[in-house]
Amino acid sequence: MKSRIYLYLFIFTALIGLYLYVSGNSQLRDRSEAVSRLEARVAGLEDSLQRARLDVLDMQYFSLDNNDDALAYYDHLDLNDPVRYISDKLLETNEQKGDNPLVPYEGMENDFKINKIKILNHRWIVADFSDGKFWGELFIRYELKDDMGVDFTLLDHLLYTRNQ
Repeated sequence: MKSRIYLYLFIFTALIGLYLYVSGNSQLRDRSEAVSRLEARVAGLEDSLQRARLDVLDMQYFSLDNNDDALAYYDHLDLNDPVRYISDKLLETNEQKGDNPLVPYEGMENDFKINKIKILNHRWIVADFSDGKFWGELFIRYELKDDMGVDFTLLDHLLYTRNQ
């Protein structure tokens, strides 16, 4: 009787061991597949991140912030952030009553005001203007003087036609 109990106990223990071995292998296989899928996803995300970095570098190419040669023109001035200073000076032209004096169009819905500014280098600006319904773009030449004054000269402009 005692030997049968040991035999049943041994068989029961062997079955438990076999179950644990099989379930452990399947869990290991499932985890390995999950890790492989995650690694593939991470590789895809790294590619996307690299493309995004290259896109940002492309967008920053024509920018005063990243143009050391153009920034050298402002070394003699005590300016911490020339881009912000010039942008603020251009936006000050919006404060006049009526249309912005740099916009050569008369506002149809409201007054035309400059909204978005991209300072390309130490001489040129591209700006967006709108009256709330109609919009266009300006190409502006500017000169930052030693007395910290800024002269703006409109070089070209366009007003988008509205498709109805």
